[in-house]
Amino acid sequence: MANFPVNFIALLGILLSSGALAADIRVVGLFGNKAVLSVDGGQPRTFRVGEQAAEGARLIAVEGDGAVFEIDGKRRALRIGQPYATRTPSGGASVTLSADATGHFLADGTVNGAAMRFLIDTGATMIALPSADARRAGVIYADAPRGVVSTAGGPATAYKVKLDRVSVGGVTLTNIDAVVLDQGLAMPLLGMSFLSRMEIENVGQTMVLKKRY
Repeated sequence: MANFPVNFIALLGILLSSGALAADIRVVGLFGNKAVLSVDGGQPRTFRVGEQAAEGARLIAVEGDGAVFEIDGKRRALRIGQPYATRTPSGGASVTLSADATGHFLADGTVNGAAMRFLIDTGATMIALPSADARRAGVIYADAPRGVVSTAGGPATAYKVKLDRVSVGGVTLTNIDAVVLDQGLAMPLLGMSFLSRMEIENVGQTMVLKKRY
């Protein structure tokens, strides 16, 4: 059993690109007429000027300490280390959430059709489910890859799984990375395996999640 270096439930790395219309681009290095880019958190790759780095984003110049892209028909300069998220056209599915009395955002949704009440947690790398909720949603996890995470109640076993379908409000995503905890988790967490595919607008007591891809 592996020991994952985690902060409660933030574990197992950054998601791979799904080949969608939106992309997160970060410049990690420059040399000559080439730029080293990380796209959607993937391993850095080298791109020449003129190459397309992602859907709707083409590298057009390397200048000083940054790179210049043509993104959706507009020029955009990014310095080394600066991230940028391309966007899908407007009109995508969205959900609006209101904070509770403690300032937390909760969302009603489903996992594989089973009703869930999620706590929004941008510090969690993945969706996290208590084992009872996972079983209720028909998630088979006993033979899944597992590791140990630290929770408020002490160490707990975490099983890495894929969820067929997760819905929150009008937003539905499929084939989503998640973990199942056999103890130490009071309610499902909606982590970044779902939230990274959203535009998140947080104003005061209101949060809007809009599907990017």
